[in-house]
Amino acid sequence: MNSSEVRQKFFDFFASKGHTIVASAPIVVKNDPTLMFTNAGMNQFKDIFLGNGIAENKRVANTQKCLRVSGKHNDLEEVGIDTYHHTMFEMLGNWSFGDYFKKDAIKWAWELLTEVYKLDKNRLYVTVFEGNKLENLDFDNESFEYWAQLIDNKRILNGNKKDNFWEMGDTGPCGPCSEIHYDLRADEDRFEINGSLLVNKDHPQVIEIWNLVFMQYNRKADGSLELLPDKHVDTGMGLERLVRCINNNWSNYDTDIFQDTIAELENISKIRYTESEKTDIAFRVIADHIRAISFAIADGQLPSNNGAGYVIRRILRRAIRYGYSSLEFRKPEIYKIVEPLALKFKNVFPELLQQADFVSKVVFEEEKTFLNTLTRGLEILNDLVAKSKDKTISGVCAFELYDTYGFPLDLTKLIASDFGFNVDEAGFETELIKQKSRSRKDAEKSTGDWTEVTENENQEFIGYDNFEAEIKICRYRTVNTKGNKIFQVVFDKTPFYAEGGGQVGDTGTLIGVSDNEIIKILDTKKENNLAVHILEKIPVDTKQTFKAVIDKKRRQNITRNHSATHLLNGALKQVLGSHVSQKGSLVESDRLRFDFSHISKISKKELNEIEKIVNSKIRENIQLDEKLNLPIDLARKMGAVAVFGEKYGDFVRVITFDPLFSMELCGGTHVKNTSEIGAFKIISESSIAAGVRRIEAISGNFADEYISKKLEMVEIINDSLSNPPDLLKAISELINENYTLKKRLEKLETNDLLNLKNKLITKIQTINSVNTIIENIELNGVDKLKDLCFQLKNEVKNIFAVFTCLINEKPMIAIIISDNLVSQFNWNAGNIIKLLAKEIDGGGGGQAFFATAGGKNQLGMSNVLKLAKEFVSSNS
Repeated sequence: MNSSEVRQKFFDFFASKGHTIVASAPIVVKNDPTLMFTNAGMNQFKDIFLGNGIAENKRVANTQKCLRVSGKHNDLEEVGIDTYHHTMFEMLGNWSFGDYFKKDAIKWAWELLTEVYKLDKNRLYVTVFEGNKLENLDFDNESFEYWAQLIDNKRILNGNKKDNFWEMGDTGPCGPCSEIHYDLRADEDRFEINGSLLVNKDHPQVIEIWNLVFMQYNRKADGSLELLPDKHVDTGMGLERLVRCINNNWSNYDTDIFQDTIAELENISKIRYTESEKTDIAFRVIADHIRAISFAIADGQLPSNNGAGYVIRRILRRAIRYGYSSLEFRKPEIYKIVEPLALKFKNVFPELLQQADFVSKVVFEEEKTFLNTLTRGLEILNDLVAKSKDKTISGVCAFELYDTYGFPLDLTKLIASDFGFNVDEAGFETELIKQKSRSRKDAEKSTGDWTEVTENENQEFIGYDNFEAEIKICRYRTVNTKGNKIFQVVFDKTPFYAEGGGQVGDTGTLIGVSDNEIIKILDTKKENNLAVHILEKIPVDTKQTFKAVIDKKRRQNITRNHSATHLLNGALKQVLGSHVSQKGSLVESDRLRFDFSHISKISKKELNEIEKIVNSKIRENIQLDEKLNLPIDLARKMGAVAVFGEKYGDFVRVITFDPLFSMELCGGTHVKNTSEIGAFKIISESSIAAGVRRIEAISGNFADEYISKKLEMVEIINDSLSNPPDLLKAISELINENYTLKKRLEKLETNDLLNLKNKLITKIQTINSVNTIIENIELNGVDKLKDLCFQLKNEVKNIFAVFTCLINEKPMIAIIISDNLVSQFNWNAGNIIKLLAKEIDGGGGGQAFFATAGGKNQLGMSNVLKLAKEFVSSNS
């Protein structure tokens, strides 16, 4: 049974039990500050579990793209080493929101596994929560009783709080869980050691396949537990492990999920999988990682140097590294796997196939860049080996190679061992611990419990048409982040737009109607589908009615920029082509930023045309056409543009400025008429990633002010040139004249340097067979000083030269030494100059044959020359 059939049988089974089959959420999380990636199937239902939303369907099932690179069993560096853990995995899940509970969840899990998938009952084990006296939690006898009706009691095992009590986080819904494990070992091994002894012992052939979580408690900030008003079921089963068990495969990588990718790698590398452990690990790493990063990029997360983008880059670079070191990939190869991967998943995750070309290009450019970095890292490692005196690579250097160049410790050790060197592993671990400690400190955050003020099931957003409103506070809590205290407050209704869809959150004030207390609203964020207002303090009287007032001027500027972004998107498609697809955006009060797919740099002519089209649409006074609560299928049929990686509901809002030009799914704020934007001006265009361009622009008064300043600058230049009839011609002539004069000056300086060099050669003194020049000279640049030194080194044998000079009124020293003298006398210019630099209150360094230093004390220059003469006399 292949993976597609297994997945479909899961859907069919739960559909027959009254479940609605829903789509996977994007693997990249956009509106949850606690998560970068979807790491469990329940993430998209989090607001329901937290009581912030109402379930449209009480019974739901799906397959969810998940990504985990840290936590229990999810160390990235171990993926591919073993055969059953992954970065990305598909989680098959079924949920009950206040409907069925333990009895049906357990019964249906057993029915599906044993009757539909025909798993061997004698290889199955289940666990139940054993209880915890410290938290006053009883043994989960209810689950035990239900399991006892289906399976031998000897196969029902007690699990501790670590394994069998699931928690969403430090706070929130939680409850006991029941795991289902499968023993894949050969019969003789099973006879020798009972499988019950290997459950949850990290045995590669005795693995957990399904976890049934029974949410019945809420964990408060003080650690205490309270019963939830509604009990929920949240189950998760890894598709990769399930397919492996059904087909009795030795590893997850032996299933069709990965074998197609491994076959592609075999064709590329001309190496067979299972030939050696070293290459097998590389096959598994690349097969796993390319799937994870392909879906992440398709869902909107590009590789970068921070946040979620850094995670994606780190995963991809690990795959490239293994291809480089184990499969001899010396040029980009991994990107070739994206298209066949997209074809394999086209029926369940079509978004990858729709963007396969774009994803391939991103992976290709990342490969090309990192392969160059790897080459540079090898050069550095070779240099460290050459310079080491004790045949040891320090922990600091090994960590720098790991952190900056992506060299894992094992690779550094392997290369070092080829030279007969060791690596200071303890020192490396010390640096790694320091980095993790810094990361933990940066991420420190403590969140208090919500204090309930008034009950309200659904918060209403009224900010499309209102700048202020009378509201009631529903709840509030305190959040401490790195020593800073802020207060999060939820209103019953709000005109404040919560950050989302690229648009920043509103700011403003909260005014008490009864006591006129005024409190600043610093920001508005979306958390679990709620608009959470960030306040500088909590009102004295939280139960009174308040007036929530938006910073109107700031909101209007944001609104102009957001509508301008839509017009820009339409203009880009019109000028560059229909391939243009939004990859990110930022809409602030003073600027807008728009990222989009396009391979080449946009020409000045194209930028002018794009800007012209946007301003033309502004002047057309196009009326906003806003459609609320439109069925998403209808919106797509109408041609509304959606952003890849965004999660949309069944009903959406469509914003249209001319149906043939700009029609998008959007929840942001917009002008009622394009004329309100006023003006639009592009201020920059750049590349931010392979195949992704970025335009930054301004609108409204900001555009007017920008253009006014530019015109003012032109007037100043015009006046400076005595108002020539043709300003461009006058500037061109001035540039040409400056270029000519610059070349003449360079020629004169070259002649002066030549004359100085020849003069210095006549001053050579031979001291103990060393041709010595020790002089104070006049030069007007560090580059010329370096040029002089190297010219002398190339022309004079056995040279030892020390020069002092004033450059920009600061004392400088330069030393040049012939290579043979460096070897003969073990001289090192870098070490010598450190001693001489003390005389000018400075410091410097360099190579063994050349070094420079700068300082502050001009009076010490004569002492430098004196000490230099003494050095060559006593050390040659």
